[in-house]
Amino acid sequence: MPMNTFNFIGEYWTDALQRWVLTLDVLRERGNTYLERRTQTIPNVLTFRAELVLDGRTLKRPVNYVLAFIPPDAGTVLDPTRRPFVVFDPRAGHGPGIGGMKQDSEIGVARAAGHPCYFVGFLPEPIPGQTIEDVCRAEAIFLEEIGRRHPEAEGKPAVVANCQAGWQMMMTAAMRPEICGPIVLAGSPLSYWAGVHGKNPMRYLGGVLGGTWLTALAGDLGAGKFDGANLVANFEQLNPANTLWEKPYGVYSKVDTEAKRFLDFETWWGSPVLLNAGEMQWIADNLFVGNKLSTGELRTADGTRIDLRNVKSPIVVFSSWGDNITPPQQALGWILDLYDHENEIVAAGQTIVYTTHQTIGHLGIFVSGKVATREHAEFANCMDMIDLMPPGLYEAVITEVDDDTANAELIQGRYLFRLEPRTLGDIRAFGGNDEADERRFEAAARVSDINLGLYRTLAQPAVRAAANEQMAATARDLHPNRLRFAWFSDENPFMASIKSMAETVRAHREPVSRNNPLLAAETAMSSLISSWLDSYRIARDAMTEAAFLSTYGSPLLQALVGLDGAGEGDRRHVEHDLAREKATAASRAALEGSFEKGGLAEAAARALAYVRASTPGVDERGFDMLKAVRAAHPAEERLHLEELKKLIREQYLVVRLDEDRAIRAIPLLLKDITDERQAAFDIVQRIARAKGELSEEENRRLNHVQALFLGRPALSEVA
Repeated sequence: MPMNTFNFIGEYWTDALQRWVLTLDVLRERGNTYLERRTQTIPNVLTFRAELVLDGRTLKRPVNYVLAFIPPDAGTVLDPTRRPFVVFDPRAGHGPGIGGMKQDSEIGVARAAGHPCYFVGFLPEPIPGQTIEDVCRAEAIFLEEIGRRHPEAEGKPAVVANCQAGWQMMMTAAMRPEICGPIVLAGSPLSYWAGVHGKNPMRYLGGVLGGTWLTALAGDLGAGKFDGANLVANFEQLNPANTLWEKPYGVYSKVDTEAKRFLDFETWWGSPVLLNAGEMQWIADNLFVGNKLSTGELRTADGTRIDLRNVKSPIVVFSSWGDNITPPQQALGWILDLYDHENEIVAAGQTIVYTTHQTIGHLGIFVSGKVATREHAEFANCMDMIDLMPPGLYEAVITEVDDDTANAELIQGRYLFRLEPRTLGDIRAFGGNDEADERRFEAAARVSDINLGLYRTLAQPAVRAAANEQMAATARDLHPNRLRFAWFSDENPFMASIKSMAETVRAHREPVSRNNPLLAAETAMSSLISSWLDSYRIARDAMTEAAFLSTYGSPLLQALVGLDGAGEGDRRHVEHDLAREKATAASRAALEGSFEKGGLAEAAARALAYVRASTPGVDERGFDMLKAVRAAHPAEERLHLEELKKLIREQYLVVRLDEDRAIRAIPLLLKDITDERQAAFDIVQRIARAKGELSEEENRRLNHVQALFLGRPALSEVA
């Protein structure tokens, strides 16, 4: 055999053994970090320094949540007039800090934009007896405190709510609509049954397991606590190729460069927290299986119905087609549960903005540096613009600035942020359940209630009598998602020599050459293993879906659980609210009296709404021009942002209600004004032209406005 054959074999095996030792050392570090974090009171992965502001344990209804301020670093200047940002982390099994895990993060980009930043995290152990409603009320107290700390801010606190923090924040905002500004829902599920066939298998999990009785069993075996490691395990089971092979092999194959990134992520991933059994049961019964949030079926302890139509803050929904936890249908389906037409969104006074990423996965929505510096940075820079938008449904479109972009000096950064009007048809086009699917999920929810009732009657007393805290703690320590970390720590005597071996390997590291044929064979084998595990996942998910559809699609089962076959179980909508409809009618009547009311500011806002009505999409250039105009006025003469928001919304609605009447009334608004007309028209024109060349219709409308403001004949008249 030629000598070079022995060379490449020896080279490969030397490298392979060295990589194996280094990988074991990485796992040893991971295990030690896991054990160290178990001893910490508030373990987190925040990169930023944090100062405690409020401890939820001191509240009248104590909870294990805390509010922290993120102070600026040296050289970072915060603008006291800018609205504060607060990031709410998800309590979905993991510890807190994912929203500020690195500089390019949700906290990092908001702070870089000059906003004071806050973070809401939580402790590993829940307060006995705390409920989801208690958490929501604590969040409201936190937001009130932030508002008090920033009296100069021109906007209410903007909220970034990640994953499960999203539905919590929406509940809070529905109960207390006056306390916060825009809400960014990042990867947050609100419509739990939604999805399409062939994808999104997690939504079937509750049905194929027979409902939430297993959640109750886990809580009882945990002596009243639910282990978040179970939620982590559910997540990992979605992609066995990544969990069982690609992630560990990725560390092994690139151990010289991948170790730090892996350890940083695993510090968060390997720190599961606990929930009260009652909290997890509420979540499983009412959300995951019951899907009661978007249909208005939830009530607070005092009987108040939680209606998402009460949320008056702009709602920004950020989802991704690459997200197998919260696909766009689950992130946006609640809109279809609340409304039958986009005009109802306007009537309700809600501003809803959505954007979808094409590829990023669920965790990437929160931790990806590319997402942070693009989507989250644009949200932070344009939050005031979003807050000023009239009610309606919009899509946020983010495009790169190029040499042909008009007025590029008005754009912050590399991207142009644009809001385009959309209809409910655009949401429906994403796909979703038909009536038969809705009946299946309704049947699954009823079976869950039956099985839970049977468990509570027949088994729960005995399970609770047998379980105790010591047994529960031991079971948690032996959970695979905890044990796999502890196994490789220094507490394992078999790992005692790994550290010194790794130091020796690093001193004599001999990486294999990239063209080594055995390395190519290793890579090919890795791809084969990944493909096999992916094939298993596809087959498993198909079987899960088939089992769910056939079981809960059975007319006999549906009849047994009380679905009578006469339409019950079709897509549920939030019920009509006579008080809400009366308030909407009163608002419309008030608008009827607003056509001839106002002065120069109302005339200018109305004129701008009229010019833009033919192409209603807006982008940040027009808003930046508006900011520049506003900044040119003395501070005492400027409208507060809330006043400007009210003005713009009211004039938009007036034009929308009756465009011809609204424009004919402009001379009445200007009848006592002479000297300032030209300046007002110039402002309207500058803002209208900020986006670049106007369309023929926009020019016609602008000319007509000029005639109304200046008394000059227009180049074109309204048809």
